[in-house]
Amino acid sequence: MNVAGTRTRRWTAEDGLHLDVRGMKPPEPMVAILSAIDQDAAGPGFTVHLDRDPVFLYPELAERGWIATPIAGDPGEVRLKVERAP
Repeated sequence: MNVAGTRTRRWTAEDGLHLDVRGMKPPEPMVAILSAIDQDAAGPGFTVHLDRDPVFLYPELAERGWIATPIAGDPGEVRLKVERAP
């Protein structure tokens, strides 16, 4: 399923919603992630799969009341758990 017209792969697993934005050129990953949050498609949180650390995403998340925590992923992948800030 697409988010904001991007090529985002999206699925639900036992641990919740996953967004895979690998292979996208900047700023498409950030746009897809923020769109999921802004459209309230993310629920209380989700896991995002990226090619690289999204350094410009963190302040945007903070402005919206969200945080991102690195979690274990596949080799060569950056995986973040994105959740509403407490």
